[in-house]
Amino acid sequence: MRLTAITEGIGIALDSIRANKLRSALTILGVVIGVSTVMAMASIVNGIRGQIINTIEVVGPTTIRVLRFFSSTPVNPDALPREVRIRPKLEAAEAEALAALPEIGYSAIWVGVLERLGYGASRTQATVIYGADDRFMEILGGGIIDGRTFTPTEVRAGRGVVILEIEAAERVFGRVNPLGKTMRVGSNPFRVVGLYRKPENIFQPPGQDISAIVPYEAARRSFRYDDVNSLIILVKPVAGVTVDRAMDLITVQLRRMRGLRPGEPNSFDMVTSDQVLSLFDRLTGVFFLVMIVLSSVALMVGGIGVMAIMLVSVTDRTREIGVRMALGATRREILWQFLVEAATLTMIGGVMGVVCGLGLGQAVKALLQLESPVPLWSAVLATTVSVGIGLVFGLLPANRASRLDPVEALRYE
Repeated sequence: MRLTAITEGIGIALDSIRANKLRSALTILGVVIGVSTVMAMASIVNGIRGQIINTIEVVGPTTIRVLRFFSSTPVNPDALPREVRIRPKLEAAEAEALAALPEIGYSAIWVGVLERLGYGASRTQATVIYGADDRFMEILGGGIIDGRTFTPTEVRAGRGVVILEIEAAERVFGRVNPLGKTMRVGSNPFRVVGLYRKPENIFQPPGQDISAIVPYEAARRSFRYDDVNSLIILVKPVAGVTVDRAMDLITVQLRRMRGLRPGEPNSFDMVTSDQVLSLFDRLTGVFFLVMIVLSSVALMVGGIGVMAIMLVSVTDRTREIGVRMALGATRREILWQFLVEAATLTMIGGVMGVVCGLGLGQAVKALLQLESPVPLWSAVLATTVSVGIGLVFGLLPANRASRLDPVEALRYE
């Protein structure tokens, strides 16, 4: 009996939709907007998180970042808090001392700046330039596709040589072979010695792609930079040494070099890849929560619309309800009919929202060059919630229909 009632309710709902196309479309629209928002945002967040995880895998989960001061947002260098001002800036000698430890496989100081690239009349917008060493690919991944990396002499002396990222080279030089050419990095001349291709899975915010790498000493002498936010010491332990052990060794060495007494707090911060991912998870968690709240408002509006339409439908079909009751339909069957009808409306909205959300999510991911499958749970959740909204908001109209007096319903005009 229940299966027959469900089938009959779905048939009546479809007939009602066909008979009132505009009203039904407006009812479904709110559900479509809410569900598609959930789907699209879940897809985008999942894609960005996947790229971040892939980037961390390229860099390596054992990479440790030593900072003058760690903050989730950049510190204003013109208004530094006292707790930052009292900390000494990072020095190349500290990175060299860490590299000398037998348990450390890599340690180097880097600086990141925003400068324009130019050659002849061609000039780019400000883009990210790293001052690093000849082993920068151990951190960034990728590889040299033409030319060479820096020589140890170029690194130590801070020679004016540059390795261009391949896309940046195409923007600056076009079809001209850049190798051996002298170009402008900021206002300084640098000779191109290599072309670098970044790994496909590295994630950078739009407009913040790595465009070039120069020796650290050359960057330090040639560019202005903020020694709080721009300087970083990157450290990797040798195989078999845990991150915790490496962090202990780093702490001991830096405290000794900085003359910190027992009981004094560290004058530097350390961040691991796991901590970076944890911070990102918190940020995306807040973003996802806001998205859920906003889409819930749209779903709520859609639910209220369903309830309003179903109340109007009950009034319009009062005589029909009376006839069904006169023919033997029970109150439970009338209640079930209108509940199924409301759930059908919202289920149609949910399915349409899933399709729209998938399309929107794929379009945005293609625009941002993200690669990640759409999470299955979001489609299941969105469809389930849409049907649930139909049942919840359809309960009042369905209950009202089931309580109609058959005699009064038959007299209704």
